[in-house]
Amino acid sequence: MRIVSLIFGILSILGLFIGLIPCLGALNWINIPFAVVGLIVSIIALDKAKKAHAPSTTMELTAVILCAVAIGVGTIRLFIGAGVV
Repeated sequence: MRIVSLIFGILSILGLFIGLIPCLGALNWINIPFAVVGLIVSIIALDKAKKAHAPSTTMELTAVILCAVAIGVGTIRLFIGAGVV
């Protein structure tokens, strides 16, 4: 679960960077729901790690931060580009 959440986070950030390129902003319509799913998976993985008293939860926290940044910046990009560009 830890690795899956980190993969979701990395892919959502990569999708965000591609969506920041002019004329590819509509990709954020796909990337934001993907990042939301990644955020949910990351929060579940973080909760499981804390309940299991794992010594390190940095992968889960990194995934949560990456997905949250992708959601926030992608949403701002959609508002700026009127949801199309």
